[in-house]
Amino acid sequence: MQLHEIRAPKGANREKKRVGRGSGSGLGKTCGRGMDGQKKRTHPGIRPYFEGGQMPLVRRIPKRGFNNTRFATEFQEVNLMNINIKFQEGDKVTPEIMKEKGLIRYTHKPVKILGKGNLEKTLEISAHAFSKTAKEKIEARGGKAIIIKND
Repeated sequence: MQLHEIRAPKGANREKKRVGRGSGSGLGKTCGRGMDGQKKRTHPGIRPYFEGGQMPLVRRIPKRGFNNTRFATEFQEVNLMNINIKFQEGDKVTPEIMKEKGLIRYTHKPVKILGKGNLEKTLEISAHAFSKTAKEKIEARGGKAIIIKND
């Protein structure tokens, strides 16, 4: 096969619809838009959910209940195994230092320490929240789990 032999598959390129070119074309006079009415105009102002004046579905269905997702606290999670890799014995671990080491993305979002992996160093870790297992593992190694209060 040569480059000049490549063709688009059949039906891939459709000819442009030429409207208003006489009644013999099938798209003369009204140009395929039918008789008078709102949809004949250039920019018909019909919303996609419009149901011809009937009460729209979006308003017929009842809205009930409460959803807490807007108010839920979104934590940045860090596992103990990652802290174990990035920090040395006796280091102080804070959100600012975790950001420098690439463990979290933002300093303005709260940080939660999770207990996945083992901690083999004595560290003083400051975070907004700790899982139960993470706190137990930190304190079992002689470290401190300090909770930072949210502003």
